[in-house]
Amino acid sequence: MDLGAAYRTAVRYEDAVGAYKQAVKLGEARLGAEHVDVAMSLGKLACSYELMGNYSKAESLYQRSLEINELQLGVYHLDTAASLNNLALLYKRIGRYGEAESLYLRSLEIYESELGANHPDTAMSLNNLALLYESMGRYSEAEPLYLRSLRIKESQLGIDHPLTATSLNNLALLYESMGRYGEAETLYVRSLEIIESQLGADHPEMARSLNNLAALYYYMGRYSEAEPLYLRSLKIRELHLGADHSDTAESLNNLAALYESIGRYGEAEPLFLRAIQIDEKAFPSDHPYIEKDKNNFRRLLEKAIATGKTDQLSNHPLTQALLKELQIGQESSS
Repeated sequence: MDLGAAYRTAVRYEDAVGAYKQAVKLGEARLGAEHVDVAMSLGKLACSYELMGNYSKAESLYQRSLEINELQLGVYHLDTAASLNNLALLYKRIGRYGEAESLYLRSLEIYESELGANHPDTAMSLNNLALLYESMGRYSEAEPLYLRSLRIKESQLGIDHPLTATSLNNLALLYESMGRYGEAETLYVRSLEIIESQLGADHPEMARSLNNLAALYYYMGRYSEAEPLYLRSLKIRELHLGADHSDTAESLNNLAALYESIGRYGEAEPLFLRAIQIDEKAFPSDHPYIEKDKNNFRRLLEKAIATGKTDQLSNHPLTQALLKELQIGQESSS
């Protein structure tokens, strides 16, 4: 792992940016501005900016990396396909779906041409395009791509491979979005069993699988089944990623939302507050995650006011400040 990657893993994104800027500078000085190694460093720098929420900076760097790979390696090279994929992921993240689709289709064409229709990397490309279609609500187009990706992984990697589990998980997410909860549950459970048997009960991938199954139970109103899964997911993330990791914040948010739904506001409050604190430390102040965290917390307080259960809440400064703001707003509107 390079230094920048180590910083990214530790959620030290500004340090990662500094490390990759230095790598780009050194590469340009030693190899020239249009060398493929510089393109690689530019891509990693772009990824770091993307994680920080600086999407415009990430876009320009991804584009430059892509241009170098196309120039030096050709438009049908696998590294070019990877660059197309990275830029498409960014466009998907910021809702520029039409541009993302064009890039994903180009990337898929390269993988199929250079590696074959049944290569695991082709499966990955199919999966990414399916994820995009799912985000766009084009479920009927996403499903056959997910199924094709799953079949490739099962035949090339085996039915118990962790990457096969990832495909099962993604197909389950689609079925959940379509309201096909029974099929989704079966796939989530299969995915979870593979991850647990191949990687271990406390592996970070287990946290994601547990979280997804818990979310399904949550949406189905099966709260008593969701809670222990969310708790396990949180414990694994705290153990392996640390108490201040953004994925830990995600687990805290999910568990808090569950407690909120069943009226356990006093238990939800400190979890939401921890999530806000983690993300404020990890990301710039205008990052979407922070806005989402605060909206979640505001919703909790609104429910506590509406149900007359503010006595469950603590005297935390943020809690009390927002409560006061919300109560004044309600008095003004009435």
